[in-house]
Amino acid sequence: MKLGPELLKLLAKVYEPSAMVETHFHRYDLAIKTDEAGRPILLFIGKKDPNGKIRGTRFTRRMLANNEGMVIKDHWDNKGNV
Repeated sequence: MKLGPELLKLLAKVYEPSAMVETHFHRYDLAIKTDEAGRPILLFIGKKDPNGKIRGTRFTRRMLANNEGMVIKDHWDNKGNV
């Protein structure tokens, strides 16, 4: 599974800091974990099971910033099924 431009646009937003945000995207359920600045760093995408856990794919965000805090590299890695 690849992250398309629409989903990447959703993941570019800033959310509540240090929180787990649950939302929907088309036919998928999403759980987004944010860092201290509110940027998404962990994504679970799939369908919720009866216990409320998402069964699908896990993605992690890799960000590299310079000394001034400007982001140099920013990409999402597919970490497999959950």
